[in-house]
Amino acid sequence: MYQIVTVEDTIAVPPTMFNQDVNKSIIESIGERFEGRIDNRVGVVISVIEIENVGEGKILPGDPSVHYPVKFKILTWMPKEHEIVEGSVIDITEFGAFIRAGALDGLVHVSQVMDDFVSYDEKNSQLAGKQTHRILKEGDPVRARIISISFKEQSKVGLTMRQPFLGSLKWNKAEKVEKPKKPVKKKK
Repeated sequence: MYQIVTVEDTIAVPPTMFNQDVNKSIIESIGERFEGRIDNRVGVVISVIEIENVGEGKILPGDPSVHYPVKFKILTWMPKEHEIVEGSVIDITEFGAFIRAGALDGLVHVSQVMDDFVSYDEKNSQLAGKQTHRILKEGDPVRARIISISFKEQSKVGLTMRQPFLGSLKWNKAEKVEKPKKPVKKKK
């Protein structure tokens, strides 16, 4: 889930940025410190949105940077369990498919790809269903549900595509459900 989070922190602006506008220097310093990082509380920090308030800067002994108390907003992506995400297949392996969804990559284990026996075709780098003949390959757009999240030593997101309307978007287009026909009443 994407969200905008308000943060208050002290931001150090190095001397190499003293020739710039203070707000521009602070935004760059916040970006270098936070963007692309993962925080257990807010998720992946994507971008600095705006600065709300900048306090008076202080110089600390032995540190040439100016430290500003700053209140600012950042855009983050925090995966939530049971959330439906859309993305694309970036890699196929014998144990599953890696999906780029949101700001992180997730793994769909081979047992969670579809309700069918799935075999790995190394030559064509794809997963194939035995009875359904469904194929999943790199570049395919997919829809999946998040089933596990871990931010401990590495960020890991587990996904499933074994539920209705999940899986390759190509599969869902091929299986459009026809509307039931209304019974025709015969006149007597």
